[in-house]
Amino acid sequence: MNIQKLPARRWWYLMPVIFITYSLAYLDRANYGFAAAAGIEHDLGITKGTASLIGALFFLGYFFFQVPGAIYAVKRSVRKMIFCSLILWGFCAAATGFVSNIPTLMVLRFTLGIVEAAVMPAMLIYISNWFTKSERSRANTFLILGNPVTVLWMSIVSGYLIQAWGWREMFMIEGLPAVIWAVCWWVLVRDKPSEATWLSAQEKQTLQQAMDSEQSDIKPVRNYGEALRSRNVIMLCAVHALWSIGVYGFMMWMPSILKNAAQMDIVSVGWLAAAPYLAAICLMLTVSWLSDKFQNRKLFVWPLLLIAAVAFFGSWMLGNHAFWLSYALLVIAAACMYAPYGPFFALIPELLPRNVSGVSIGLINSFGALGAFLGAWLVGYLNGLTGGPGVSYSFMAISLLASVSLMYNVRAGNKTSATPLTTGNVAG
Repeated sequence: MNIQKLPARRWWYLMPVIFITYSLAYLDRANYGFAAAAGIEHDLGITKGTASLIGALFFLGYFFFQVPGAIYAVKRSVRKMIFCSLILWGFCAAATGFVSNIPTLMVLRFTLGIVEAAVMPAMLIYISNWFTKSERSRANTFLILGNPVTVLWMSIVSGYLIQAWGWREMFMIEGLPAVIWAVCWWVLVRDKPSEATWLSAQEKQTLQQAMDSEQSDIKPVRNYGEALRSRNVIMLCAVHALWSIGVYGFMMWMPSILKNAAQMDIVSVGWLAAAPYLAAICLMLTVSWLSDKFQNRKLFVWPLLLIAAVAFFGSWMLGNHAFWLSYALLVIAAACMYAPYGPFFALIPELLPRNVSGVSIGLINSFGALGAFLGAWLVGYLNGLTGGPGVSYSFMAISLLASVSLMYNVRAGNKTSATPLTTGNVAG
């Protein structure tokens, strides 16, 4: 049989663009945690309870606009939507540096969530249009690597920016790159392989055949309503919500937790906060490769979340009695929370046909945003209420354990269909 290779240049051309775009989105949502550690609450007269709500408001806007954004991406254009979003979220993020009162800060955080809402589902839809089942976990991981990689360097850079100028200047400086990158996105990106000028006609045909072959084995679904009411979609929504409580509670409040636990300066906090994300990057790459190799997505999701939950409990039990050991367990928890993202989002297009998978991704990710809202709000609130992170660690661990139980019970077949197509050699 004549084996045709899928064009490997897709990886080198598209992945840097995808990675940078999501990195900028993550930068402008995550740097509030450093502003909180650097004194924004004191400067604006924000109470602890209000601070946790402000930190979480982003995810409330993110929750409500996921599905509408995904529908637009499916029916119209990922390219146009991301272009507009880049400009709007860059301005919103930079404008945070000019706030002088709490209501304005709340409006900006909520608006930032709205304009970033469709970025994640749109990018996953975009990847599903360009990469096959045997590649998708790795492709998703290169997208989601924008999360830990950004927090890795942002933790260090933001610490220095705040030390040199202040939290206001940090927001201004870190918001502008998204506006500049919007121009690059518009020039470089096309919605579908058929529109790309850098692929030959034969390469486009080969890629389309591979995509069509995958869809032939998936049970048809008539409409969005049927898909969104299906058992697997409902369970995956719950999994992502509970999982995100741990991820975003950790991400938003780790700088403050470290600063209070070890009484460090903000630059030292930045360096310590970066290490968990370095571990996450290494584990994400390994897990995504194994997931594509063995084509068993669930096996690379729930066991890692279980380890993360146990690590959170262990870190809480050690507390301040053994700071460095407790911190090491936090590093393990972070790595195991981030590592399953590639396999998790690769699973969705394998369970649902193309006509409904994009909107299902939007719904599942919107529930992730709801979990993120609860995580960012309640973790900050519990830290302020109890004066320490012990109760919030337990809350995140219990949420992760619940997500493990649900994920284990998702019905996902692991049979792979034979195809006379292979991908070209690609690193990662």
